[in-house]
Amino acid sequence: MSKQLLRSGTSIGANIAEAEFAISKDDFKAKLYISLKECNESRYWIRLLHKSEFITDNEYNSLYEDCQEILRILIAITKALKEKS
Repeated sequence: MSKQLLRSGTSIGANIAEAEFAISKDDFKAKLYISLKECNESRYWIRLLHKSEFITDNEYNSLYEDCQEILRILIAITKALKEKS
């Protein structure tokens, strides 16, 4: 589970970095949507790690809140992009 979280968590930033040099507006949007999906997957793994007692309540709260903040930012960006289309 922790390896899955590492994979999905690092994918968020990697796709945002790729979006910076997207070859088109559609490519830019696609990379950000992938980041959004990976962030949601990361939330899932964080919850599962907590429920299985692999991480403490404090670790869970910190990770989950950070993930929620990133998710809110990505939702706002993708929503704005959708409205521009």
